[in-house]
Amino acid sequence: MTERKPPGVDFESWVDKQIRDAETRGEFERLPGAGKPLPADMDATYDELWWIKRKMAREGFSVLPPALALRKEVEDALPAALAAPSERIARKIITEINDKIREMMFKPPPGPPLGKKPYDVEDVVRQWRERRADQ
Repeated sequence: MTERKPPGVDFESWVDKQIRDAETRGEFERLPGAGKPLPADMDATYDELWWIKRKMAREGFSVLPPALALRKEVEDALPAALAAPSERIARKIITEINDKIREMMFKPPPGPPLGKKPYDVEDVVRQWRERRADQ
Protein backbone atom coordinates (compact mmCIF):
# COMPACT_ATOMS: atom_id res chain seq x y z
CA MET A 1 0.00 0.00 0.00
CA THR A 2 1.26 3.45 -0.82
CA GLU A 3 2.01 5.94 1.87
CA ARG A 4 -0.23 8.92 2.55
CA LYS A 5 0.58 12.24 0.96
CA PRO A 6 2.45 14.35 3.47
CA PRO A 7 0.88 17.70 4.33
CA GLY A 8 2.36 20.65 2.47
CA VAL A 9 3.54 18.58 -0.52
CA ASP A 10 1.98 19.40 -3.85
CA PHE A 11 -0.27 16.50 -4.92
CA GLU A 12 1.14 16.35 -8.45
CA SER A 13 4.77 16.15 -7.30
CA TRP A 14 3.85 13.51 -4.73
CA VAL A 15 2.18 11.35 -7.42
CA ASP A 16 5.15 11.84 -9.75
CA LYS A 17 7.47 10.64 -6.99
CA GLN A 18 5.32 7.54 -6.41
CA ILE A 19 5.49 6.73 -10.13
CA ARG A 20 9.26 7.25 -10.31
CA ASP A 21 9.79 5.02 -7.27
CA ALA A 22 7.64 2.28 -8.80
CA GLU A 23 9.57 2.55 -12.07
CA THR A 24 12.91 2.14 -10.31
CA ARG A 25 11.55 -0.92 -8.49
CA GLY A 26 10.59 -2.37 -11.92
CA GLU A 27 6.87 -2.56 -11.18
CA PHE A 28 5.94 -1.44 -14.70
CA GLU A 29 8.02 -4.07 -16.49
CA ARG A 30 6.30 -7.02 -18.17
CA LEU A 31 2.77 -5.78 -17.54
CA PRO A 32 0.02 -7.71 -19.36
CA GLY A 33 -0.72 -6.03 -22.69
CA ALA A 34 2.54 -4.07 -22.76
CA GLY A 35 3.49 -3.18 -26.33
CA LYS A 36 0.08 -4.22 -27.68
CA PRO A 37 -2.53 -1.88 -29.20
CA LEU A 38 -5.35 -0.64 -27.01
CA PRO A 39 -8.65 -2.51 -27.34
CA ALA A 40 -10.92 -1.27 -30.14
CA ASP A 41 -13.81 -0.71 -27.73
CA MET A 42 -12.04 2.00 -25.74
CA ASP A 43 -14.40 4.69 -27.09
CA ALA A 44 -17.57 2.79 -26.18
CA THR A 45 -19.83 4.12 -23.45
CA TYR A 46 -19.47 2.52 -20.03
CA ASP A 47 -21.39 -0.71 -19.56
CA GLU A 48 -21.67 -2.31 -16.12
CA LEU A 49 -21.62 -5.78 -17.67
CA TRP A 50 -18.55 -5.15 -19.87
CA TRP A 51 -16.53 -7.93 -18.27
CA ILE A 52 -19.33 -10.50 -18.73
CA LYS A 53 -19.74 -9.55 -22.38
CA ARG A 54 -15.99 -9.68 -22.99
CA LYS A 55 -15.74 -13.11 -21.30
CA MET A 56 -18.65 -14.44 -23.37
CA ALA A 57 -17.07 -13.16 -26.58
CA ARG A 58 -13.70 -14.66 -25.65
CA GLU A 59 -15.34 -18.03 -24.89
CA GLY A 60 -17.46 -17.90 -28.05
CA PHE A 61 -20.64 -18.07 -25.97
CA SER A 62 -23.82 -16.17 -26.70
CA VAL A 63 -27.17 -16.05 -25.04
CA LEU A 64 -30.11 -15.66 -27.36
CA PRO A 65 -33.75 -16.47 -26.78
CA PRO A 66 -34.41 -20.00 -28.07
CA ALA A 67 -36.38 -18.81 -31.10
CA LEU A 68 -33.61 -16.43 -32.19
CA ALA A 69 -30.94 -19.08 -31.66
CA LEU A 70 -32.95 -21.52 -33.81
CA ARG A 71 -33.58 -18.83 -36.42
CA LYS A 72 -29.81 -18.39 -36.78
CA GLU A 73 -29.35 -22.15 -36.95
CA VAL A 74 -32.07 -22.39 -39.64
CA GLU A 75 -30.42 -19.67 -41.72
CA ASP A 76 -27.05 -21.44 -41.47
CA ALA A 77 -28.51 -24.86 -42.32
CA LEU A 78 -29.40 -24.15 -45.95
CA PRO A 79 -25.90 -23.01 -47.03
CA ALA A 80 -24.41 -25.91 -45.04
CA ALA A 81 -26.68 -28.39 -46.81
CA LEU A 82 -25.93 -26.91 -50.23
CA ALA A 83 -22.20 -27.15 -49.51
CA ALA A 84 -22.42 -30.68 -48.11
CA PRO A 85 -20.03 -33.24 -49.63
CA SER A 86 -22.81 -35.77 -50.27
CA GLU A 87 -26.55 -35.92 -50.84
CA ARG A 88 -26.93 -38.06 -47.70
CA ILE A 89 -25.32 -35.37 -45.53
CA ALA A 90 -27.40 -32.62 -47.19
CA ARG A 91 -30.58 -34.58 -46.45
CA LYS A 92 -29.45 -35.17 -42.86
CA ILE A 93 -28.78 -31.45 -42.24
CA ILE A 94 -32.18 -30.40 -43.60
CA THR A 95 -34.08 -33.21 -41.86
CA GLU A 96 -32.53 -32.36 -38.49
CA ILE A 97 -33.26 -28.63 -38.82
CA ASN A 98 -36.81 -29.38 -39.95
CA ASP A 99 -37.34 -31.50 -36.83
CA LYS A 100 -36.19 -28.59 -34.66
CA ILE A 101 -38.45 -26.15 -36.52
CA ARG A 102 -41.48 -28.41 -36.14
CA GLU A 103 -40.77 -28.92 -32.44
CA MET A 104 -40.65 -25.17 -31.90
CA MET A 105 -43.78 -24.63 -33.98
CA PHE A 106 -45.76 -26.98 -31.74
CA LYS A 107 -44.15 -25.97 -28.43
CA PRO A 108 -43.33 -22.28 -28.79
CA PRO A 109 -40.82 -21.03 -26.23
CA PRO A 110 -41.01 -17.62 -24.59
CA GLY A 111 -39.69 -14.77 -26.69
CA PRO A 112 -40.25 -13.68 -30.26
CA PRO A 113 -41.89 -16.09 -32.71
CA LEU A 114 -39.60 -18.18 -34.90
CA GLY A 115 -41.08 -16.98 -38.19
CA LYS A 116 -39.57 -19.89 -40.13
CA LYS A 117 -41.14 -22.93 -41.74
CA PRO A 118 -39.55 -26.30 -42.52
CA TYR A 119 -37.52 -26.59 -45.71
CA ASP A 120 -38.66 -28.81 -48.57
CA VAL A 121 -36.00 -31.53 -48.43
CA GLU A 122 -36.47 -32.52 -52.07
CA ASP A 123 -36.13 -28.89 -53.21
CA VAL A 124 -32.90 -28.44 -51.23
CA VAL A 125 -31.50 -31.70 -52.61
CA ARG A 126 -32.46 -30.57 -56.16
CA GLN A 127 -30.53 -27.31 -55.56
CA TRP A 128 -27.62 -29.34 -54.18
CA ARG A 129 -27.57 -31.52 -57.34
CA GLU A 130 -27.72 -28.45 -59.61
CA ARG A 131 -24.74 -26.89 -57.84
CA ARG A 132 -22.76 -30.12 -58.19
CA ALA A 133 -23.61 -30.32 -61.91
CA ASP A 134 -22.34 -26.78 -62.48
CA GLN A 135 -18.92 -27.48 -60.97
